[in-house]
Amino acid sequence: MSIIINKDTKVICQGFTGSQGTFHSKQAIDYGTQMVGGVTPGKGGSIHLNLPVFDSVQEAVDRTKTRCYSNLCSAKFATKAIHEGIDANIKNFYMHH
Repeated sequence: MSIIINKDTKVICQGFTGSQGTFHSKQAIDYGTQMVGGVTPGKGGSIHLNLPVFDSVQEAVDRTKTRCYSNLCSAKFATKAIHEGIDANIKNFYMHH
């Protein structure tokens, strides 16, 4: 069996500044996940949970070199968010709804 992620895997969160994104990202950080930022359109350039916020997944990938992300967008935006991750060449997705 292959190991897909490990303690060195860089992770971004889409829906980062929302209530679910904040809660789950904080939990992930507390458990040692290497969170390197998050995505919330319109909030790029700000800081949340001491991490950078980006306007798009592509921008986050370009800046952090991650290939793994957690999608905590509301169901209303989930499909568009998944396509944005695929377009940014994300290899590992974690969806939570």
